[in-house]
Amino acid sequence: MAARPEPESRSSVSRILDHPRGGPTILRIVLGTQLRRLREASGISREAAGDAIRGSHAKISRLELGRTGYKERDVYDLLTLYGVHDPHEREDFLALARQASVPGWWNKYSDVLPPWFEQLLGLEEAASVIRTYEVQFVPGLLQTVEYARACIQLGHPRASEREVEKRIRLRMERQQVLERSYGPKLWAVLDEAALQRPLGSDKVMREQLERLLWASRQPNITLQIAPFRIGGLAAAGGPVTILRFLEPDLPDIVYLEQLTSALYLDKQEEVENYMVVMDRLCATADAPAKTVAFLEGLLTKF
Repeated sequence: MAARPEPESRSSVSRILDHPRGGPTILRIVLGTQLRRLREASGISREAAGDAIRGSHAKISRLELGRTGYKERDVYDLLTLYGVHDPHEREDFLALARQASVPGWWNKYSDVLPPWFEQLLGLEEAASVIRTYEVQFVPGLLQTVEYARACIQLGHPRASEREVEKRIRLRMERQQVLERSYGPKLWAVLDEAALQRPLGSDKVMREQLERLLWASRQPNITLQIAPFRIGGLAAAGGPVTILRFLEPDLPDIVYLEQLTSALYLDKQEEVENYMVVMDRLCATADAPAKTVAFLEGLLTKF
């Protein structure tokens, strides 16, 4: 049986306990990563670990990927199985499990929040940098209330007025992550098509363009426009978001949203491919210094 790594696991768990970016989604991922490392270092299979918590290897896989919450009893039993007996170290893990089980702020929107989108909210909370490319819409983190209303009504034509209003509140509360002192930096590239294609009334578009002008002047937001005149783009085939984290246990994650689902990619090769595409998009698009003039020119059309 391989020796268990002592200092790395505890320091990492202790650090994340005090990390201001750590929401429940991230805490689950970090806890799962640390327990996976302990299991592998102990030479214990997922099947054996599942037996120890009265579950299956599939449950262990979900737990280690951070896709479900841990019960304290399960963490307690797994730590014993993996040979973690130091009381302080055990308490760090158990405290992390308790924090990871606390519902996120978005829990009150669960009736309008698809499970596949919930993970993105948690990742945005923990990210240090969010890079995004949008083809058809203004990014959700930068939308005005009325522009968001037009987007939601377009994507959910059968939604009731109450549901639409709740989805708008969710989107507006989501944007608060950019206002926090420890919030992420946002680097967004918008295709000109997202700004030229009217969504809602002229008033809605004017207000949205003014919002983007405001955003382009914020120190934590970089905004670039990819105008029609530059021709072909090194595009990813659709909108793409890349999230980067300060926590060393968290890899960069690529988020690809679809109509009724989303993909989260974290394998190094996949992420690097999208990173190259994003770098090329940023190099091809107009420089951030030209964004204000471009947006002011568009404002005269609405």
